[in-house]
Amino acid sequence: MKELADLLRLSPVEVIKELIKSGVMASINQVIDFDTAAIVAHDLGFEPEPAAHSDVAIAPEVVEGPAPVEEEESANLQPRPPVITLMGHVDHGKTSLLDVIRETDVASGEAGGMTQHIGAYQVKVKEQRITFLDTPGHEAFTAMRARGGRVADIAILVVAADDGVMPQTIEAIDHAKAAGVPIIVALNKIDLPQANPDRVKQQLAEHGLVLEEWGGDVICVPVSAKTKEGIENLLANILVVAEVADLKADPDRPVRGAVVEAGMDTNRGPMATVLVQKGTLHQGDMVIVGETFGRVKAMFNEHGRRIKSAEPSSPAKVLGLSSVPSAGEVVTAAPDERTARTVVTERQRRREAAAFREHRSLSLDTLFGEISAGKIKELNIILKTDVQGSIEPIRTSLERLSTDEVHVKTIHSGSGNITESDVLLALASKGIIIGFNTRPEPGALRQATIESVDIHHYSIIYELVEDVEKALKGLHEPVFKDVVDGHAEVRQVFKVSRQGNIAGCYVRDGAVTRNSLVRVTRGGEVVAESDVSSLRRFKDDAREVQSGYECGITLVNFDNFQEGDVLEFYHRERAN
Repeated sequence: MKELADLLRLSPVEVIKELIKSGVMASINQVIDFDTAAIVAHDLGFEPEPAAHSDVAIAPEVVEGPAPVEEEESANLQPRPPVITLMGHVDHGKTSLLDVIRETDVASGEAGGMTQHIGAYQVKVKEQRITFLDTPGHEAFTAMRARGGRVADIAILVVAADDGVMPQTIEAIDHAKAAGVPIIVALNKIDLPQANPDRVKQQLAEHGLVLEEWGGDVICVPVSAKTKEGIENLLANILVVAEVADLKADPDRPVRGAVVEAGMDTNRGPMATVLVQKGTLHQGDMVIVGETFGRVKAMFNEHGRRIKSAEPSSPAKVLGLSSVPSAGEVVTAAPDERTARTVVTERQRRREAAAFREHRSLSLDTLFGEISAGKIKELNIILKTDVQGSIEPIRTSLERLSTDEVHVKTIHSGSGNITESDVLLALASKGIIIGFNTRPEPGALRQATIESVDIHHYSIIYELVEDVEKALKGLHEPVFKDVVDGHAEVRQVFKVSRQGNIAGCYVRDGAVTRNSLVRVTRGGEVVAESDVSSLRRFKDDAREVQSGYECGITLVNFDNFQEGDVLEFYHRERAN
């Protein structure tokens, strides 16, 4: 019953009322058959149709996406190249480093032609291959992780030796930590006279990255994209970290991977750069990518050459999909077109149902239920404040709320407005955003609404901490806001002996409904708050009166109307 209400985007009460009209008595948790559900849906203005069934079993992982690469278990595991992404602050030299690495490989004679930009490419170091993701900054990296699981094995944090740790550097650190990938620091621009490596290392330590030379476990390699100093050392260290990680995959299993980037080619149609994570992608394979599918007609490597197959950790530009997928979408194999179409239909249905139930993201309102059900062991918080000095006391107060059942963890904090990057991190880590004396940027607010990411705003620290504590204990009460529906002006007062005074009103804007809440204002001051008792147009009861029309109104426990009074009609709805 509740699932039917979710799909119809109505409250369960409305559906139950419609069932009663049809002579069916059912509770919110009761299961009803398709015929009954179809009759109710039709009466409510929908066109029901049975879900398409297939004799092909659909594995949950095909519909919901692949598991992380490291979880693979197989008797045929073979070493695979590491997948690397470069992250860091703008202008610290990420693109320059990638260009130098790519040129080194081209100069060695490996390419034999012009290198093409396909969002990912491989270089050969000491007979071993390394795959670099050229597209993701930390925001794109997290967006891909939110959709398709872990895509990179190692994050290279590029920090300029003359500039040091900057806001985007901190965000990149937090995003990489949340993904659980090893971090290698590339200390770039060491050739500049104003470079100060020791200051940068101190800043990194302050943000939780303790370098090996300081007794930590994070490798730091001084490099210069301009003079090419340290590039070979950086590549060698990548291979060392990859060897410790013991990266393996089964090349013979059905292919699974992720879209690095995609677009519409004016001559060829939809094109997608796919990073193969497991199995091998062959020309002619039928694949499902997000909510589209197609047969691989042709594949190209980063040098523009046609290839017949792509093994684990290899990138390939794929032609043959029916539409352009989004970056980060999951790529899975299908035995035939019928199965692919069925899976895509089922995936769309599941995602729509999930969106209607709005359970993709965690909120303070649902936190206790998730903890009680054992679904979460960690509450991830993204904290944004107006000033830097507020961060530490709030972070400390929040983390003290940790219990045996759930650990409270601030995975990212900073000063300034709440940004789209914060929303993406909350989505990927299934966390919530807390703003202290700060507001979300328009783009962030729009993204949070689309993705159902929970954002809470506070101006008093103890209220912030108290709200989170109540949520952990199941005592948190939803916050509601007043939404104004319309205004009406009292033009005349009618005295009726048995009913009291009736306000003859003109609706100035919006609309008046019979179940509205009302504020009566006189001279700009509120003189009463009440509910609409009755609403009439002439002698007939009305459910709603639109602006520009006249009506008669009575209120609950208030009839002391005066001409010129303004009635403000509103309703309450849950606020973030």
